[in-house]
Amino acid sequence: MKFHRPRVVIAGLRGGSGKTTLSIGLARALYDKGIAVSTFKKGPDYIDAGWLSKASGSPCHNLDPFLIPEDIVIKSFLYHSGNAQISLIEGNRGIFDGVNIEGTYSTAELAKTLKSPVVIIVDCTKVTRTVAAIIKGIQSFDNKLYVAGVILNNIAGQRHESIVRGTIQEYTDIKVIGAIKRIKEEFMPERHLGLLPHIEHPDVDNVINSLSRIVKESVDIGHLIDLTGKADDIFCEDPVDPYSGYQDTEGDHVRIGVIKDRAFQFYYPENIVSLIRAGAEIVEVDAMKEKALPALDALYIGGGFPETNAIELSKNIEFMESLKKAVEEGLPVYAECGGLMYLGRALYYRGKVFQMSNVLPVDFEIKHFPAAHGYTVVEVDQDNPYYPAGTCLKGHEFHYSRVIGRPDRGLKLVFRMTRGKGIIDGRDAIVYKNVLATYTHLHALGSPQWVEAMIKIARQYRKNR
Repeated sequence: MKFHRPRVVIAGLRGGSGKTTLSIGLARALYDKGIAVSTFKKGPDYIDAGWLSKASGSPCHNLDPFLIPEDIVIKSFLYHSGNAQISLIEGNRGIFDGVNIEGTYSTAELAKTLKSPVVIIVDCTKVTRTVAAIIKGIQSFDNKLYVAGVILNNIAGQRHESIVRGTIQEYTDIKVIGAIKRIKEEFMPERHLGLLPHIEHPDVDNVINSLSRIVKESVDIGHLIDLTGKADDIFCEDPVDPYSGYQDTEGDHVRIGVIKDRAFQFYYPENIVSLIRAGAEIVEVDAMKEKALPALDALYIGGGFPETNAIELSKNIEFMESLKKAVEEGLPVYAECGGLMYLGRALYYRGKVFQMSNVLPVDFEIKHFPAAHGYTVVEVDQDNPYYPAGTCLKGHEFHYSRVIGRPDRGLKLVFRMTRGKGIIDGRDAIVYKNVLATYTHLHALGSPQWVEAMIKIARQYRKNR
């Protein structure tokens, strides 16, 4: 079947070039015009996606060709853009940056997969004519890439803008569709994992509206809208539903808790939808406010920032005791990154020690530099309640925490890292009773084994308790 989806990829020359700021402002500007906009983030990212969700008024979905097979990437895009008038796809890193010298899994490759026009935002700090050479180089570097426009960023003044615009017009056939002046205000404060999550920002709506105002004043939005409509049709076999493989064949719903609060907020919406489609009733839980776990058949604890919320988490002793008791009674718990840290005994952060839930006999400390950052590939090489031995999974890790000292020799780690660092000595995924806690994040559309495992173990637990 043939599908028409107006769309554009927002790309840059490097991380920190202004892609997210532009994408957030543009998403809200379109929303303010009454245009239904769907947003997507290329690559493994929760924080940028959260800001885009808030700006557009609808969930932002991730398109990652490393984590998700190409045919599912296409189906996910078509499915989640079906009710939108325009789709914005924010790239990551530099436009051609991938995992190897061929640029595999880069923003450029995703744009070609989706047959999408690309608008490049260029940081013009202390540069003029060279911008034209860069744009010309991008065009010649990959002539299959459809570069449809350029937006200039960090423009110092009218003369600066005039020279950059003039040289691009003189030496390329690419149209400059916007020029954003240097912003003195710090709209988007950063922390060790990148931007401050929107849920923790004290004035999130004012920030988004301010970015929208800047974009409206600086970018020819009408021209950009026209560009999105020039995207080629996408051909895909029917159905395009990326969740079609997740079906509740038994009609027997299980209650799966998801800890979702200021401390734990890193969840792909696709993971939650996949669980629902497979037969789960999702129960959101607040580990900072609630005094006990509700009745559940399984619990999912995602990533986040337990370190910056450690005071509140450690004070809620009743909840942590409730969680530990449930684990000892066999409750299945799957934890990723921040969730792993929360299941430990203690968290060392900025010279202080905070008690965690004491489910696992390990302590964690937060460093001033990344302990691991990038894609992971793991092989399950030991028995566990979730995955058969021999299962291979693709994921990602990004954390500043690490285990203090060496864990007890009796501690069971069931993932062998063929790519990435994991917890220690090239291993990841601590297993204790029905708990599996890992630094590796998984995306359900690329790891259907995770969905199947969560539903299966939840049903077993409910049946046996």
